[in-house]
Amino acid sequence: MNYPELRYLKLERNGPVGWLVNNRPERLNAMNNAMRDEFAVAWRALEADPEVRVIVHTGEGRAFQTGVDVAEIAEDGIGMERYRESMEKFDLHFTAWHQGVTKPVITAVNGLCAGGGLHWVADADIVIAASDAQFFDPHVSVGQVVAVEAIGLLRKMPFEAVMRMALVGRFERMSAGRALELGMVGEVVDPPEGLRGVAQVLGERIARNSPAALAASKRALWGALECGLTDACRAGAVELVSLWGHPDQREGPAAFAEKREPRWAPPHVREGGTR
Repeated sequence: MNYPELRYLKLERNGPVGWLVNNRPERLNAMNNAMRDEFAVAWRALEADPEVRVIVHTGEGRAFQTGVDVAEIAEDGIGMERYRESMEKFDLHFTAWHQGVTKPVITAVNGLCAGGGLHWVADADIVIAASDAQFFDPHVSVGQVVAVEAIGLLRKMPFEAVMRMALVGRFERMSAGRALELGMVGEVVDPPEGLRGVAQVLGERIARNSPAALAASKRALWGALECGLTDACRAGAVELVSLWGHPDQREGPAAFAEKREPRWAPPHVREGGTR
């Protein structure tokens, strides 16, 4: 599949793993208005590629992502007003969660992750980080409100840890080791140069599983965050049964019994080959 040419993002595929790479290293991958729009295009392209089973998101250079380009906000005469309507309507499109991506998403944090960069930490399915990664939220230090990213992180981390980042701003950085202790990330990779290799191996491991089962599991678990225990379990049961009648329900046990790798069907195929 040919991916669209983007100015500030790179799209690649290595086996079953699709890669989305923030590619504005000279600005520490800060997100200008054009880059913000490119994210929606990038997620859709990787979601549409049938060869991609898992997506890894990382950054080029010495930063993963450092939020909105403050220099653009300060200098172009428009500032944050360009984002008012989309934010008031919560019509956002720059993370996989915003775009409704059904494939597993791994965020691999290299170097600095600041401010709006925490969106992709909060909204990923799995987060790993290089041992030299650093996290902080400078919003209040530049006169902005801490909100959406931090609210997302409250699903993963203790309230006080998130609040501390929000209130201290740019004057304190969290190490990768501390982020692991608090549940912000699930694995720290040392040495840092091994981050992409570890992400690729993890992606390939996930990609060995049924794409249909992965997508349904992802819907069930993310959906559970939106409601109470009983409603979450009822919705999860619906997702569980949704796979009954899919070829993978038979293929999985057969492959296990025959001691071979399973031959998974696309997520939307049903038994008999119909969609």
